[in-house]
Amino acid sequence: MKPLFTLLLALVTVATFAQKNFQGKATYMSKTSMDMSRFDKMSEQQKKQMMSRFKSFLEKTYTLSFNKTTSTFKENVKLEGPGASGPSWGRSNGQGSIYKSLTDKKMIEDVEQFSKRFLVEENMDQLKWDMGMETKKIGNYTCYKATLVKEDTNVDWGSIFSRRGSNKKKDSAKTEDKISDKKMLIVTAWYTPQIPVSSGPDKYWGLPGLILELNAGRMTMLCTEVSISSDKTLVINEPKKGKKVSREEYTSIVKEKTEELKQRFQNRRSGGRRK
Repeated sequence: MKPLFTLLLALVTVATFAQKNFQGKATYMSKTSMDMSRFDKMSEQQKKQMMSRFKSFLEKTYTLSFNKTTSTFKENVKLEGPGASGPSWGRSNGQGSIYKSLTDKKMIEDVEQFSKRFLVEENMDQLKWDMGMETKKIGNYTCYKATLVKEDTNVDWGSIFSRRGSNKKKDSAKTEDKISDKKMLIVTAWYTPQIPVSSGPDKYWGLPGLILELNAGRMTMLCTEVSISSDKTLVINEPKKGKKVSREEYTSIVKEKTEELKQRFQNRRSGGRRK
């Protein structure tokens, strides 16, 4: 039954892909929850204040522009008024995007971090989706469920502000364990063959239809609007400005800078206690 289901989806996709200039835009709302258990020494009021400060970092909207072979996923940036709070490294300058090319099998993340702009390049190896039979409606679209298990390479920004003390001996032992034990992430996607493009939000793709909903760990993305157009050609440009690095190089840079930030925060906190 499952191979037949996959074949039917493929036939529908091929037939619809024959349309010329199939292109469009999709708007996504993103929400990320924070693990507040690490802040167990804070009062409930302090936790609420922290969540309020991090709201702009945890709740965002994005636009995915796509055609049959390429797409770009970009944050919709709002101008903040005077006195805006929250971590400066959590705000986008409007330049960040994720470019995908099915033709070249290439993904480029255009991101500014720590006052530097990077072009993070990586090959688009086929993601190993497990496609199921479960369906649900998102708006007017019938969506099918697919799941994926992959390595979690996301930065744990919340660890910088954790108030839990660290045990150096235990930490060094854990570091050795992490070398062999990778942190894995369970991803659930809901895609619709009614929009036959093999793309989706963030770095996800590879299904026979546009991904309209995505859950990856503490992050959920939901498509709130889709517009399809074949009148004018939608131009999707490959990002060119920035320092080109591999995903491994960028991850190493971020980890190093994150540890520096964590150390500064802990030193500032311990200095305040001594006073």
